[in-house]
Amino acid sequence: MIITEQNGARILNALSTSLKLVFKNAFDAAPSNYAKVAMEVPSTGASNTYAWTDRFPALRKWIGDKAVKKLTGHAYILVNEDYEATVEVDRNDIEDDNLGMYTIETQAAGQSAKEWPDDLVFTVLTKGFELKCYDDKPFYSTDHKVGEGKNAKVFSNKLTKALSVSSLAAAQASLGAAMTMMQELKDSEGKPLNLKANLLVVPPALREIANALMTTDRLEDGKVNPYKGEFEVLVCPWLDTKTEWHLLDSSRPVKPIVYQPRKKPNFVAQFDMNSDSVFMRKKYRYGVEARGVAGFGLWQMAVGSTGTQA
Repeated sequence: MIITEQNGARILNALSTSLKLVFKNAFDAAPSNYAKVAMEVPSTGASNTYAWTDRFPALRKWIGDKAVKKLTGHAYILVNEDYEATVEVDRNDIEDDNLGMYTIETQAAGQSAKEWPDDLVFTVLTKGFELKCYDDKPFYSTDHKVGEGKNAKVFSNKLTKALSVSSLAAAQASLGAAMTMMQELKDSEGKPLNLKANLLVVPPALREIANALMTTDRLEDGKVNPYKGEFEVLVCPWLDTKTEWHLLDSSRPVKPIVYQPRKKPNFVAQFDMNSDSVFMRKKYRYGVEARGVAGFGLWQMAVGSTGTQA
């Protein structure tokens, strides 16, 4: 059907509505895992400032006046960024009812939009060995300082051991060491944080090893597997290397990673018959816009290993 001034608005509005529905259905059907490792903190401006604290008084027996503790804050700013994906529709394809490929592209855009938070969140997680968090140390570091002055303590949440199922000794040196490292963390008052890992994030190359550690009764040396059923395994294609692995406590309201959406993925369309792109090149446009960022929460909730040491 030829697009004219008389029928253009009706045809283009119907097309926009149809593509928007295709986008929504694909978006709703696509899987997403970011919520397993990240807390969602909506943003209402250009950025959010997180005043993470490394001290909070534990309950004590109340005798006399209350012991008031001053919270120590660390400013950590996450600036929102813009994201987009745009598709052009040739006017001839609309007039010739040749829109099948655009339906497929719209479905792909819907799936990509659903995966956008995953992309942000897991890209930050895998960069944790180099990017700094709120204490001005890399998220995974051997020298995170907790407390001030003479009472300050240094803790590590970084390993280099390869994840291994080859023997009890190898499993203890990798996964066991990470568990112990997290459970031994204390706050600035010397109180245990009582963290318990529940999620093991690995690249596709470590899928079999991670699943074996969680499912087999015995390790490859024949010894009993003490880690069977301890954690959920999440295989993540966004991790940069084939050897890294991450052990997380994501069971609490505060999680290792922050997902900060300013504008969640939104379908947009430019189907104005009088636009310059239509007049000059007979092209209509539609696509997806989003705005947001991901960053680090509390390093205490994660132990990461580069996996480079056997």
